[in-house]
Amino acid sequence: MNHQISIGFETEVEDAKAVEELIRTCALRVLESENVPFDAAIDVTVVDADEIRRLNAEHRDKDAVTDVLSFPMYEFYNGQPQEELETEPDSGCVMLGDMILCYTRAVEQAAQFGHSPARECGYLTTHSVLHLLGYDHERNDEDTRLMRGKEEDNLAFLGLTREN
Repeated sequence: MNHQISIGFETEVEDAKAVEELIRTCALRVLESENVPFDAAIDVTVVDADEIRRLNAEHRDKDAVTDVLSFPMYEFYNGQPQEELETEPDSGCVMLGDMILCYTRAVEQAAQFGHSPARECGYLTTHSVLHLLGYDHERNDEDTRLMRGKEEDNLAFLGLTREN
């Protein structure tokens, strides 16, 4: 499958090339592990705390800095589309949606949780792509376990364990 991950930086990030490659690798891994049977695209933007706070307030009525936001284009339920998907004429891909990642918050959380910024960015990317595919840890306990298991399986496959 042809999966396209477009990544833009609206904020300064130390070693942006490595962060971009990490995000791309993690997003592609989730699409592969979910056996997404169509060409898919995801737009990723890395922002600062002020911008993600603004977006969180605007779209979720939560005036607080958060780590990642996911904006799906289609309704999925645990990886299964719930509506007809359309391909973009230019790319031939189905646009799954947008992911907005706050790198500064990811670095803060990595320090707080005692693991690397790479592990935290990998987790947030995996988490967000699963949301774009209709997984939701807030729906019920069973779905929380399902999503957490998929997050950990994908991160372990990539070597991004909690110790990293």
